[in-house]
Amino acid sequence: MILSRVKPAVVAETPVSISEKKKTKTKVPSLEEYLQQRDYLGAFTLLEFQRSIGEKEEHADLWIGYCAFHLGDYKRAMEEYKSLTMKPDCLAEVWVFLACALFFLGLYQEAEEAASKAPTSPLQNRLLFHLAHKFNDEKRLMGFHQNLEDVTEDQLSLASIHYMRSHYQEAIDIYKRLLLQNRDFLALKVYVALCYYKLDYYDVSQEVLAVYLQSMPDSTIALNLKACNHFRLYNGKAAEAELKNLIDISSCSFEFAKELIRHNLVVFRGGEGALQVLPPLIDVIPEARLNLVIYYLRQDDVQEAYNLIQDLVPTTPQEYILKGVVNAALGQEIGSRDHLKIAQQFFQLVGGSASECDTIPGRQCMASCFFLLRQFEDVLIYLNSVKGYFYNDDTFNFNYAQAKAALGNYKEAEEVFLLIQNEKIKNDYVYLSWLARCYIMNQRGRLAWELYLKMGTSSDSFSLLQLIANDCYKMGQFYYAAKAFDALEKLDPGSNYWEGKRGACVGVFQLILANKESKEILKEVLSLLRNSGNPQVEYIIRALRKWAKDNRVLLS
Repeated sequence: MILSRVKPAVVAETPVSISEKKKTKTKVPSLEEYLQQRDYLGAFTLLEFQRSIGEKEEHADLWIGYCAFHLGDYKRAMEEYKSLTMKPDCLAEVWVFLACALFFLGLYQEAEEAASKAPTSPLQNRLLFHLAHKFNDEKRLMGFHQNLEDVTEDQLSLASIHYMRSHYQEAIDIYKRLLLQNRDFLALKVYVALCYYKLDYYDVSQEVLAVYLQSMPDSTIALNLKACNHFRLYNGKAAEAELKNLIDISSCSFEFAKELIRHNLVVFRGGEGALQVLPPLIDVIPEARLNLVIYYLRQDDVQEAYNLIQDLVPTTPQEYILKGVVNAALGQEIGSRDHLKIAQQFFQLVGGSASECDTIPGRQCMASCFFLLRQFEDVLIYLNSVKGYFYNDDTFNFNYAQAKAALGNYKEAEEVFLLIQNEKIKNDYVYLSWLARCYIMNQRGRLAWELYLKMGTSSDSFSLLQLIANDCYKMGQFYYAAKAFDALEKLDPGSNYWEGKRGACVGVFQLILANKESKEILKEVLSLLRNSGNPQVEYIIRALRKWAKDNRVLLS
């Protein structure tokens, strides 16, 4: 086939095209052109090449450090700046550049030492401002805050501190004011979008972000945020599709983007690969620890989740909430009132705070707090206020139905229980026992009995049987009470279930006499009575047989 080709595969070059190529030979961009295009990898490669052949740009070492820093290769930037500080003619400002690289490597103590050797400057003040925040030194933080001026860089630094302290509205106000003064500072829209994301306004965040992405479609932070918005607004698949764009364009040397992508893919895929990806990222990406805790909770490994979070000092609402959830889960698992008390306090702290009290998570926290206190009227006040956001959420419906049932609203509780689709919840004893109780209280004892029949033999099935027997007896559904007491008597012959069974069988007879039960059931009642070895059985059977004979009811 190849030898039979007639049409040429490529166009032959003519002398004209060769000469034209020489004229239009691509010119290598200059360092300044690379930097203007934000092509830090190109600039870095050019500087490295020039260094290797001995054609160094002026301040080439400084520029290499600068490019490495902007590529997210803080280790290389640190090495470049450190080597410069060892030279006798080193510029004093290099110490603050070194301190910045150390700061981004998480070496905060070393960063502070390096910054102290630099001359006083706005950059040094901003860095020390952030270090004071990292060290939780409020006094020094306020001191450096007072040194900030009404210039763009200082105001951006102040806004970032507001952001990290969860003061998102204050940060938005600063960014919007700066945008009014500098309409071409498009990157500020990403910061505004980040704040709206943190405030749970995902649709607003997406609108603000779209403006920036029109100009900078390859921005790592913006594309990642867009994916996160899609995750919140839609689902993990939609988010992963957005993240694919970021994977396709991210630079091979951009380590920060790689870590971010790997972390977020685990979240978007519902925890797939969590144990391989997340542990090395703990304390690198702030959310990695929290997401690993969530993974352990979903795997029912509550103790491992607790081990990972017990030493974490919470500073954000999310950390307080997660610590509360873990303590609540552990308290319920091991029966510890102390852990439940800690959980209740964490939930109350978040739900009662000025910044969170009117948010959806804040109201859920107050509902959880009152749930642990067993104040179900208050639980429903808070859950009703956010119900519209969770119509198809099985976990929400599970808690909502329990609160309804605890207050005796069994009809509504049954309807909500039946909305739940999650198989794990539907097989949980708490779900089965509450649903059985709702059925019985709604005069549908047959459905409660069917729930028991579907369960395997276990301690949970025995407990459900006791619930059915006692609740059916209490509600006058004596037929299913008798069946349940009979089953209990077989499982535990030593216990005194005979009295309950005897009362239920007589109760069925009373209902037959009142024409509220079918006479045909009497045959099965006799069969249940014969299963007992109690001497009273024969006396009761004789009385029932006599009535049946007098009323022409067939028992055979």
